[in-house]
Amino acid sequence: MRFDILTLFPSLVQPYFEDSILKRAIAAKKIKVAVHNIRDYSTERHHKVDDSPYGGGAGMVMSCQALYDAIKAVKKLNKGPVLYMSPCGDRFTQKKAEALAKKHAKKGLILLCGRYEGIDQRIIDLLVDEEISIGDFVVTGGELPALTIIDAVARLLPGVLGDDESASEESFSEALDGMLEYPHYTKPEAFKGKHVPPVLLSGNHAAIKKWRMENRRNPST
Repeated sequence: MRFDILTLFPSLVQPYFEDSILKRAIAAKKIKVAVHNIRDYSTERHHKVDDSPYGGGAGMVMSCQALYDAIKAVKKLNKGPVLYMSPCGDRFTQKKAEALAKKHAKKGLILLCGRYEGIDQRIIDLLVDEEISIGDFVVTGGELPALTIIDAVARLLPGVLGDDESASEESFSEALDGMLEYPHYTKPEAFKGKHVPPVLLSGNHAAIKKWRMENRRNPST
């Protein structure tokens, strides 16, 4: 699956793919990640990409030209939808991650990272397929949300995790009826007076499964 990230700050996102699971997934060609600097597409002097908002107000707005040309260029490489990271978008959930992984695995995703007060609405109207929010809060730019979405989607793709079953029974998954995972334990059996539940040491897989299902936790509301 291909992921294209459009950002003003490539150096903020590139290091995330230089370690751990996603690095191995890229090396194994399970995913491809390309980062594009929106400034490279600006025809303005000094590669300017923003301007003051019509109607007045604080801050700056990312202007149309560089965004439009950047997105159009990337769409020639990636036939997937353009997702704009925005607090105005629909909430990103595990179900959404599963839907994106299933629907766009053969095409990919284009993730547009805004900055400042946001981007010119006309770019959203013309080229954005969907606005996505990772929660009811505001961060400095779209880079962290974009990385969150890529991480959540990529780990659902076959071969990305060491064991594909790792993603099938975890928090919010269908196997757990959308609930949070049960507690996990590893060696030693006792630590500072805290002991592993005996059922997990029993070797009785049916009893272990029953205990785990009984110890799922409700998501916070």
